[in-house]
Amino acid sequence: ALCIIGLAMIPFFMVFEERKPQAREILLIAVMAAIAVVGRMAFFMIPQFKPMAAVVILAGVGLGAEAGFLTGAMAGFVSNFFFGQGPWTPWQMFSFGIIGFLAGILFRDPKKRSGSRKKEWKHKILLCVYGGLSVLIIYGLLMDTASVTMVGQDLSWQAFAASYATGFPFNVIHAVSTVIFLFFMAVPMERKLDRIRKKYGILEV
Repeated sequence: ALCIIGLAMIPFFMVFEERKPQAREILLIAVMAAIAVVGRMAFFMIPQFKPMAAVVILAGVGLGAEAGFLTGAMAGFVSNFFFGQGPWTPWQMFSFGIIGFLAGILFRDPKKRSGSRKKEWKHKILLCVYGGLSVLIIYGLLMDTASVTMVGQDLSWQAFAASYATGFPFNVIHAVSTVIFLFFMAVPMERKLDRIRKKYGILEV
């Protein structure tokens, strides 16, 4: 399972590397990953209540799908130097990365998220819905699956069902926190990212 997850991440890194990105693009992705790491550390005392997924989603929306994946993958890797590395790290890297990647695909058109106040509100609500569902379904199911493959020898459907049922309350908390952070952070952070991209000529990746 770890090999599959590791191999699944390689194409994202290879496509980004072959594109020969500018140093300013790499720096901006690194900054977003650092913000996500700091956000996770700042709320360490509250289990599962973290802004990390929200930051990764906003990186995907503001900088593009590939940048969203890289931000999520690097944030998951770096933050675990503080929270503990282990066989769960590649799973977290892929889970956060795919959430950012999908956000970049689904919300890539800046015309649909800026302009009138009505557009901004619609975009914010859709983004919050995506954030909650993606964390609850994608991140939650992947990490619960990882739990079974890492600690369980019985890979039956009962074991997976028990893992999903046990992890569901924690996934709900994580999803709700992502919705809350997206609601307050989405518009101001997207505006800043748009200004930075325009100022330094950074295209969406």
